[in-house]
Amino acid sequence: MDLLFLGTSSGTPTRARNVSGLALLEDSGKGWYLIDCGEGIQHQLLRTPLTLHGLRAIFITHVHGDHCYGLPGLIASAGMARRQEPLDIIAPTAIEGWVRATLEMSQSWLPYELRFHAAETFQGWRNPQVRVEATALSHRVPSWGYTFSETRPDPRLNIDKLDHDGIPRGPLWGELIRGHDVEHAGRTLRSEDYLLLSRPPRRIVIGGDNDRPELLRDACQNAHVLVHEATYTQAIAEAGKADFGHSTAAQVAAFAQAVGVPNLVLTHFSARYQSAPNRGLSIQDIRAEAADRYRGKLFLAEDFLRLGLGKDGTLVDVVDSQG
Repeated sequence: MDLLFLGTSSGTPTRARNVSGLALLEDSGKGWYLIDCGEGIQHQLLRTPLTLHGLRAIFITHVHGDHCYGLPGLIASAGMARRQEPLDIIAPTAIEGWVRATLEMSQSWLPYELRFHAAETFQGWRNPQVRVEATALSHRVPSWGYTFSETRPDPRLNIDKLDHDGIPRGPLWGELIRGHDVEHAGRTLRSEDYLLLSRPPRRIVIGGDNDRPELLRDACQNAHVLVHEATYTQAIAEAGKADFGHSTAAQVAAFAQAVGVPNLVLTHFSARYQSAPNRGLSIQDIRAEAADRYRGKLFLAEDFLRLGLGKDGTLVDVVDSQG
């Protein structure tokens, strides 16, 4: 499972950072998931190997523009690319009406189905690769975090159970091992009932805008990675120069240390933090504040940073590990 950051700025883009967007990639094949879709995300995708045909689902954390203004354009572009597969969109309820009205106004008729799921009543989403759950967060508008867990970590068939239940060897077994439920003798066979898992599932928690990291405490149990905004440093917040509804690097780092998450990725940085040190506020100020409170593996996201989560739970920079 890889994380590919498509936008890491908060509020507005900068020359170096686009607004929010994050891709979660499956281990094999071209399947991927998009978490938030700020303006310009589809343009960012052109600089990656990802295609709109491989997009499995979109998850929007909240209705602020830097997290969703790119959504209608991306959806329309997928139609122009002749996507045929239905697309699931998990988002606040208001997103559906806005997107459908925009598509109708612009006469953007799609050759595929949009399937919206309201975050307010979300009971989970899954496919053969991942299971996704939502956690309500604290922001100026309703906001959610999404937890992605593997559904089938290195599965093998439970042959004894298959034989006991009289399931004939052959194509049915092949479908079950691939994670597909099948019909046999008038009943539905659930793949998960016939699989033995070889290791604990990898688990990634991705927070939306949130000023109370502790709301993710339950979600972070047994999690390997927490991705969370760190819009400001504590000094800026205490000086009254920060918008409410966001977390500081200190808050998030202290929380991650307390719950024992082994890998922490900070993102969604205020544009006031520059890349170059010694020129006013620096992104290194955020790193230093977090590192002072967190002893695990710390990453500060940049646009196009790609992190790989190994089966042993180790998170690495894919480019650095290959170079």
